[in-house]
Amino acid sequence: MVLLGSIVNATAIIIGSLLGLFIKRIPERMKNLVTQSISLVIIVLGISLAMKTNQVLIVIFSLALGAVVGEWLDIEGKLDKLGQFIESKVKTKNEGSISKGFVTSTLLFCVGAMAILGALDSGLRHNHEILYTKSLMDGFLSIILTSTLGVGVLFSFLPVFLYQGFIAIFASFVPNLVTQHLLNAIIAEISGTGGILLLALGLNSLGVMKIKIGNMLPSILFALLFVCIIQYF
Repeated sequence: MVLLGSIVNATAIIIGSLLGLFIKRIPERMKNLVTQSISLVIIVLGISLAMKTNQVLIVIFSLALGAVVGEWLDIEGKLDKLGQFIESKVKTKNEGSISKGFVTSTLLFCVGAMAILGALDSGLRHNHEILYTKSLMDGFLSIILTSTLGVGVLFSFLPVFLYQGFIAIFASFVPNLVTQHLLNAIIAEISGTGGILLLALGLNSLGVMKIKIGNMLPSILFALLFVCIIQYF
């Protein structure tokens, strides 16, 4: 089943988030320290992924063009509005912002090599081991994120499922059109670009700066496009 890995991943986020809702008596200073710790891990992971690129110029141009398109489309603004809409429909005593939790967790769970590589592996080989591993990580992370950022984290299961599910279904239809060399190149440059976005997310979480990461998401598509252009032309 092509979507099995994505279903397990989405389920892990739901279970982890529900467990996180019951953890209410965490001191504020502990929440802050946990958030800062997670932010540091995200930064390290971002740097690690960014170093996987073999074509730095692809990452640079992808980020630049992606930011222009994303700002024009105002992707982050639309994500915020979606989170605010959910917040207006859901009554909760949790102190966390649903909008912030939704946007932060969606970006964290979707941007990264494991999400892309795992979904590709599910589609190309029907092998879900990578997404199973990611599910364990996301499940534990959902517990912590929900206890600090609120119930908005729970709703991130839907974009995670749609994002990974789309990649898996797409990959299942094109195994004969993509060579292993091209696949490796795509993963490397998407990982490099995604690593920069994760780095920005970590800096945002630490309050070091405010970057509209949502508006930079088209960079992933540009990285894919540039790799294909270079390989074929």
